[in-house]
Parts: sequence; C-alpha cells; structure tokens
Amino acid sequence: MPVAAVRGDTFGAGLGAADDAGRLPREPVVLLVEDDAGDALLVEELVADAEADMRLVWVRTVAEAGARLRAEVPDCVLLDLGLPDAQGLDALAGVRAHNDQVAVVVMTGLDQERTGLAALAAGAQDYLVKGRVAPELFARAVRYAIQRKQAERTSAALQASQMRAAENARLERGLLPTPLFAADRAVDVVSRYRPGRAHSLLGGDFFDVVQVGDGSVHAIIGDVSGHGPDAAAAGVALRLAWRTLVLTGVTGGRRLRLLEEVLLAERTDRQTFATATSLVFHPSTGRVRIRRAGHPGMLHHTGDELSWLEVPGGAALGFMPGRAEWPATEIDLADDAGLTLFTDGLFEGRVGGREERLGEDGLLRLARAIPGCHPEIFVDELIGRVEALAAEAGGLDDDLAIINVRWNTARRGMRP
Repeated sequence: MPVAAVRGDTFGAGLGAADDAGRLPREPVVLLVEDDAGDALLVEELVADAEADMRLVWVRTVAEAGARLRAEVPDCVLLDLGLPDAQGLDALAGVRAHNDQVAVVVMTGLDQERTGLAALAAGAQDYLVKGRVAPELFARAVRYAIQRKQAERTSAALQASQMRAAENARLERGLLPTPLFAADRAVDVVSRYRPGRAHSLLGGDFFDVVQVGDGSVHAIIGDVSGHGPDAAAAGVALRLAWRTLVLTGVTGGRRLRLLEEVLLAERTDRQTFATATSLVFHPSTGRVRIRRAGHPGMLHHTGDELSWLEVPGGAALGFMPGRAEWPATEIDLADDAGLTLFTDGLFEGRVGGREERLGEDGLLRLARAIPGCHPEIFVDELIGRVEALAAEAGGLDDDLAIINVRWNTARRGMRP
C-alpha cells in the first residue's frame, strides 16, 4: 500500500515485551517523519522488500509528528534530520520534547554519519544512512530500537523503584525507632509496622518508647493524616521532637502542646493533623498515665482477659491549634497486664471485599478470638487475621503501626 494511504491512521496500544525468540507480539506502528515524498516511498519499499510486519504512518514535519504523538503513541519514530521546521539534532529534540518514551531511529545523508552518532548520544536508539540500508538491516534496526527503548524504560522504572524503596526505608527508620531503655528496663515492647497496598507511599504512622532516669517509661504512638513523603517526614519530625522533649524533662500537657507547635511548623498544608496517644508507665506504683489526642483506643490485657480501653481525650494535634486540652487519665496496670496500641489502619480495612469496615468492635472480637499466647505471637496473629480479612478488597487501605507494652517479667512482683 502507498505510504500516503496510511497518513492519518491511528496507532495501537504499546507493544509489550518481545518473546524469547525476539519476536514482537504484534506488528509495530512506525511514525515516519519525512518531508520528501520520494524518500518516504523508498522507506515503504524497504518495508515491502524486507517483508516486515510493520505499519507506517507518514507525516512531513516535527509539528505534525507532535500532534500525532499527543494523540497516540507509536512504537517507533523514523526521523529525517532535515525537515522544514527542524534541522539536525533540533529535529530529534523536538520529537523527544513531545514524547521521550518512544523509540527513535534517525535517518541521515551520506555525509552526515557523525550527526547520526551524535543523535545516539542525544537519545536516539539507532541511525540509518539513506541509500546505504538493506531491507533486512532496516527492519532489524527498527525492531532492535523498539526493544532497546523498552529495556531503557524498564531499567529506569527499576532504578526509580529502588530509589523510592531506599528513601522509604530511611523514612521508615525515622518513624519506627529502636526503643531507648535503661539497663533495668521496666517494660517489654513488641512493635510492628505494615504498609498499606499503596506501599510505595509511606504514611505518617510513628511510635517511640523511652525510659528515663527515674525508671519511668514514656511511650507514644501517632498518625499524621495523609500519605506520601510529606506525611512521613512530618511523622519523623514529631517522633524526634517527642523523644527530645522526653529526654529534656518536658512533661504532661505541655509536651503535647509543644509537639503540636512542631506539627504546625512542619506540615505542608493547613489541613494536616496528627492523632497521638501518650503514656507514662510508673513501675514503682504499677500505674500508667494516659493522654489521648484524637487517637483511637487500645486493647487492655489482664491475664487471659481482653477489653477495649478508651480514656477521655482531646482534639488531634493541629485540629484546634492552641485551644485543645488533653486531660490525663491514670489506670492501674497489674503485673500480668499490658496494653496494645495501634493506628487506625488496623481496623479501618474493608472486610471480605465488602464496603463494610472491620471497625473497633470487629477488631476487639478478632483479638478475643486469639488464644492466650506470648505478646509477640499475639501481635503477629492479630495483624495476620486483619490482613486476611482485607485480602479480598486488595489488602489494607492504610499503613498501620502497633506496639504491645507489658511490664518486664523481671520487674513483676517487685513493687511495694
């Protein structure tokens, strides 16, 4: 068929990967950018002589090529470097400005081989010299150019994924630190973190545990609204600020007030807020002081009994700047008791592929169905059961952090 007959044809979808024999899964679509009708006819004859499964679409200028590339993407652009609206490498730059994800093979004159080499350095996949191209070489150059571009895209995507994973790992280390204990640690801590199904974007879930000089143990768990690096960075800033406040002796509601000021300074928009629950464990009395800022309740373990504990609290950090109050509630924590705290990703997942969410009541029922066991096994089993329920809906919607805090076995029974 004449090349002119295919002017205006639409392009198909992307080719996909070649098979083991190097064959492409369908005929490639090639956009020929050539202002000379005679040269365009020669390209058509090359395709016919090579008996190549290839569909040509012909345009005369870079501007026309740009319009085609914005509409649908071909598998390869066959580009003359002497066009009415662009010459030499400017023509290549013009095509790549419209779409740099498509393979490009440039065509040069007999005296322009150096220009062809320069085009390779500028991003083209191959070059051909007009009048010196055998049909088989032409077809092979186009096929290989397409496959090389696919390999470049795959390599770039892999590199971006690795960089994203490395950055996520750095942020995750900042969000989820190693607890800081004295030599005579007063509590045992089990902690876990699970990303949601969009795990390439971390959330702002964070926690920390610090034991100070008087033997008391301070713990926090929190969740910055939103996802992605901004939420994660804000979570890291809050976690580091909280640890600093603990180590410098700031206590009570003032600690949360200063933490809120950090959030206001670090957040990227005025809608961002953070929920948090702060606890202080006093091993000498067996009591725990709790302050809650918009965060969900927790599981209270006493022997084999399990109950939901939700103390009075105030607004989330950043929700009512400078006006919120966070009352303290003290509870007795028996020697064989502990607390499991978590972010809302643990109970907001969908159940069985339905719109219904697990919810706090569902989480409590699920936790009570787990036989009495070691805290580490309990935490892993609880997360596993939640993930199993959410599996039909594609997995957890949100990140989750969870910590289980119990009196250290060596400390039990040593209080007056």
